[in-house]
Amino acid sequence: MSHVFHRSLNQGYPTAVKGDGPYLIDSQGRRYLDASGGAAVSCLGHSDAQVIEAIQQQVSTLAYAHTSFFTNEPMEELADFLIARAPEGLKSVYFVSGGSEAIEAALKLARQYFIEIGQPQRTHLIARRQSYHGNTLGALATGGNAWRRKQFEPLLIDVSHVAPCYAYREQKDGESAEGLGIRLAAELEAEILRLGAENVMAFVAEPVVGATLGAVPAVTGYFRRIREVCQRYGVLLILDEVMCGMGRTGTLFAAEQEGVTADLITIAKGLGAGYQPIGATLVSAKIHNAIASGSGFFQHGHTYIGHATACAAALAVQKGIEERNLLPRVCSLGEGLRERLLERFAAHPNIGDIRGRGLFQGLELVADRESKKVFDPALKLNVRIKQAAMEQGLMCYPMAGTVDGQEGDHILLAPPFILEETHLDEIVQKLEIAVHSVLNRIYKEPTTCRSGRDSAL
Repeated sequence: MSHVFHRSLNQGYPTAVKGDGPYLIDSQGRRYLDASGGAAVSCLGHSDAQVIEAIQQQVSTLAYAHTSFFTNEPMEELADFLIARAPEGLKSVYFVSGGSEAIEAALKLARQYFIEIGQPQRTHLIARRQSYHGNTLGALATGGNAWRRKQFEPLLIDVSHVAPCYAYREQKDGESAEGLGIRLAAELEAEILRLGAENVMAFVAEPVVGATLGAVPAVTGYFRRIREVCQRYGVLLILDEVMCGMGRTGTLFAAEQEGVTADLITIAKGLGAGYQPIGATLVSAKIHNAIASGSGFFQHGHTYIGHATACAAALAVQKGIEERNLLPRVCSLGEGLRERLLERFAAHPNIGDIRGRGLFQGLELVADRESKKVFDPALKLNVRIKQAAMEQGLMCYPMAGTVDGQEGDHILLAPPFILEETHLDEIVQKLEIAVHSVLNRIYKEPTTCRSGRDSAL
């Protein structure tokens, strides 16, 4: 009996004992191709010699020194590296241990900024429905994932949520993609005005929505309009790139492809590629300078911020990505993965949409393509697909609640940047077997919760 309080207390887990490039190996010798990067984390796979050496060297000299007493070289060098490549206007980096902490830091920085400049009445946050920004209470309140929020809502701060830029379901008949972006920007503006523009602190959004929607990019022009609305009313723009940033979509920062910058950008997962726990909040010069010339002190902190070993690992990860020229490879591999997904699933009666950017791809499952009707949540389609994929030696990231937090299912793919073309074939072949096996079983079960079609057989 395990004494670990596992994520699920009613499930057994294989024991991972070794990494081999894009594969994980369990204690029984089974190999699993990591097509989700865990949770879009392991961008360099699981056995990168350069990163391992950097960690060993750092631990041998200085593992950790508390940042209330010291700075450290890896932290300073990593901050320089990131700011040199960040979108315009970003000046400094606040290092934390993960994505939720990065969001919490961003929210507190936004609040303290307005106190420092004499606008303490700005307290309202606006985010989007069907978003995910982390599991700590502030981050959870900001996110629009209804299932994750539900039982904790009495503990959460009040945050407004507007519609996501989710073209597959939000775009109206006869509405162009540009029209959708215009309408959604107008919705944000209306919500700012409803709350009172002088009272709104920040708008928070993922450039490409990850876990909750399944790799949904915004329509062209949406984020430029959002940025304009925020600037018009003095509202800070916080871009959450915890999952979609650090090269996952083909550029180091996902915001680059939107043609915008932000007041605060959060990063994590691919920053350290899983070799050490690390996240960060990138801070604009405007916010940095306001605090530096005011109180001079950010009223926030964690024990392990700026952890020397974690920063050394992340620096090695980012240098490795750049030196090996992996970002163009993310684009080409992403195109190859998308082509294969379209070839296998574009005509599939239960795959409603295939979307994504770079090595960040999603498939939305439906009971009926024409009506976009979802499968009954009671079927636990996402759980069954994950299990079936693991049986095939494939790790993918299926999730439920795609449409509204309760209904809808999707599969997220976010494999390492180091794949070969043969790995793309393996991913799609194994995923096809897993999806077909689950759907075949579902359509043979007596139930009233499906469309009645048997075309998946």
